[in-house]
Amino acid sequence: ELTLIEVMPLGDVGEARLDQYLPLSMVRARLAERFTLTDIEYRTGGPARYVDVAETGGRLGFITPLTHNFCESCNRVRVTCTGTLYMCLGQEDAADLCTPLRASEGNDLLHMAITEAISRKPKGHDFVIDRRHRRPALSRHMSVTGG
Repeated sequence: ELTLIEVMPLGDVGEARLDQYLPLSMVRARLAERFTLTDIEYRTGGPARYVDVAETGGRLGFITPLTHNFCESCNRVRVTCTGTLYMCLGQEDAADLCTPLRASEGNDLLHMAITEAISRKPKGHDFVIDRRHRRPALSRHMSVTGG
């Protein structure tokens, strides 16, 4: 099994994003010239859409945050090693989980903080990649967020 993901414009890398970006719709079309790709209902709980590759018997996944936005079905949040909860990879909004964790021996404050944060989960990300948007949508790098 192999899963491909489109580059996401996270972090200022000092070079044009278009030089790094290859739409997976193009990759899939090129692969379909050589292989028989059949859409399947296989799911892992994440955003990948899968195909069977008849010639190999393998499964290939595509994660396409830019060419086929999946925000409305996103069920993910990220917790960093420093206790920050990000509701979306493509947004700066975050919640501090360390303060409620340290403020009480019980879980009530933490539960309330998580519930409130998740209620702010956005309907979509701010990822844009084209010639007009040279700067990344977010200055935060993926390695800061994790994932």
